[in-house]
Amino acid sequence: MKSGDAEPGWAASLVYADCIPTAKIDKRAANGNRTNYYCGMDLLKAMTVFVRVVESGSLTAAAVACDLSPTMVGNHLQALETRLGATLIHRTTRKQQISAFGQAYYERCIEILGLVDDSERLALDHLATPRGRLRVTAPVVFSNECLMPVIADYCERYPEVKLDIVATDALSDLLDDGFEAAVRIGALGNPDLVARRLQPYRLVLCASRAYLATHGTPSSPDALRSHQCLTYAYPPRSEWHAAQAEWSLQGPDGRVSVPVDGRLRIDNSEALRRAVLRGLGIAMLPEVLVAADLRAKRLVEVLPAFAAPERPLNLLYLRERQTSPKLRSFIEFVVERFGADAASPNGA
Repeated sequence: MKSGDAEPGWAASLVYADCIPTAKIDKRAANGNRTNYYCGMDLLKAMTVFVRVVESGSLTAAAVACDLSPTMVGNHLQALETRLGATLIHRTTRKQQISAFGQAYYERCIEILGLVDDSERLALDHLATPRGRLRVTAPVVFSNECLMPVIADYCERYPEVKLDIVATDALSDLLDDGFEAAVRIGALGNPDLVARRLQPYRLVLCASRAYLATHGTPSSPDALRSHQCLTYAYPPRSEWHAAQAEWSLQGPDGRVSVPVDGRLRIDNSEALRRAVLRGLGIAMLPEVLVAADLRAKRLVEVLPAFAAPERPLNLLYLRERQTSPKLRSFIEFVVERFGADAASPNGA
């Protein structure tokens, strides 16, 4: 097996037990360029072979311990001595004896290989346990109404992860803005991102009873033209930012688009909800935001036969070969709670 064929996660303790043959050793004289003899991993292998030779007492025994030929063990030892410019072991046909420098170098090799082993164990532990700071962004309504009610469960499940959650409707660039994950409403447009589909972002047309009592209840989409229609101001870079003020509804005979106008346009859904509750007009609001108001009859659904649009909602993260445990834990948690097969967050 070549070193590149090792399975991921092999521990450095294998360095002691599994001495793997290196590529052909450069036998050229050092001439001030000793680093040509070994790359970093080959040097560790040579140190391991040297340690085995010292501890077993012979090249033959070290060859058995390292699963190498005695000739390869000798090559490792000779190349290491050439690189160091010093004799490590005095060898004759009848016996071998470690030199004074070799004894000091042996002790340092034990220390270095031990540190490598500790480092590998640290890496394995890091890969196994979600920990560290995770920076994510999500729309304000999703953050407030969906994520915050369950975030305590995530923190209890993964106590070593620290979350930085930026609740904003502005569209952020994950790489430039330092986010590891983002919940995003709308179509996907970046092939460098991986998307996990969540439940659709549903909208509902609603108004207060007081408004409808004063201005009447619209009986058709076209009747909305004569009402105060309060609209949401989409942030820059949103696919709806430059769109004309119109509402698209799906009725029994297909999709209907109605131009709308009103005295209030605002870039915050909660503020828009409060305006509707105060009787200022009709608005198209996120279902998860007004579900409790509809159940309590503080708000009334307008034109229930004409469904407001559903918009795709996805959890996005960068396409990387290795996903960190902390990010993986967040992805699995969000998909578990809000994925396409999860229960509706508004309890419907």
